[in-house]
Amino acid sequence: MTVQLKVVHKTEFTYEGGAAASFNEARLTPQTTAGQIVVHTRLDVHPTPWSWSYRDYWGTQVTAFEILDPHDSLTVTATATVHTEKLDSPVERLSWSELHSDPVTDRFTELLHIRDRVRPPADLAARFAEIGTASPDPESAARAVCSLIHDEVDYVVGSTHVQGLAADSWEARAGVCQDMAHLVIGGLRQLGIPARYVSGYLHPESEPELGVSVRGESHAWIQWWDGGWRGWDPTNDTAPAERHVVVATGRNYADVKPLSGIFSGGGKSTMAVDVQVTRIG
Repeated sequence: MTVQLKVVHKTEFTYEGGAAASFNEARLTPQTTAGQIVVHTRLDVHPTPWSWSYRDYWGTQVTAFEILDPHDSLTVTATATVHTEKLDSPVERLSWSELHSDPVTDRFTELLHIRDRVRPPADLAARFAEIGTASPDPESAARAVCSLIHDEVDYVVGSTHVQGLAADSWEARAGVCQDMAHLVIGGLRQLGIPARYVSGYLHPESEPELGVSVRGESHAWIQWWDGGWRGWDPTNDTAPAERHVVVATGRNYADVKPLSGIFSGGGKSTMAVDVQVTRIG
């Protein structure tokens, strides 16, 4: 089934003492990929900035912009219309020996390296090792890793922060989609399975009603490679489908932040985010 979704992602920064200037990068433009065709995108920034766009190392569309005039607030609104559909997984599946061969490990070195952000603590690493030993092939192991995290980590809004480590979430047995993705990525890489972080959106209704806008939020899931990229949403323990919209991929959340930047001026900044998702076809 093909679905057409409209996503409006609005972010507003308010500067306590005013900003003399600000410099930012936005990763808010969905990708055209297998199973997803971008029909329309638009990024509106107020005050009007000087901007330029490029694709980063991981293939994500980035809009960089700077405002050099004093301003008290900054509003960034990303609007996109996307056709999505559920795809069958790639037919090819590699064996453990094929996956651990030099050509594969050389190609995916960056997606096999275990950084602190995704590194599993000792007790969890031992359980991942057991999964690897018991699994006849990489796909079976990947699915078992995803199920373990889904079953044992509760989804609790506000239980972690964006700079948190996967190990902290495991210790608390609580986190959000970002934490679950990081935990799974650490487990897959420990087993020698290339894995990447996916950032985007998820329509929250299992059967979206046509023309009804609902409040959404940025969402995260993972993809692993064993002859082809296969996605899984560990938060919901399901394969990504028509309700998922891919925006960015990278090693972890740090590579895919929807908005990042700096400003000069006194005081702190506050941020408010609103995401509306509407099925329009």
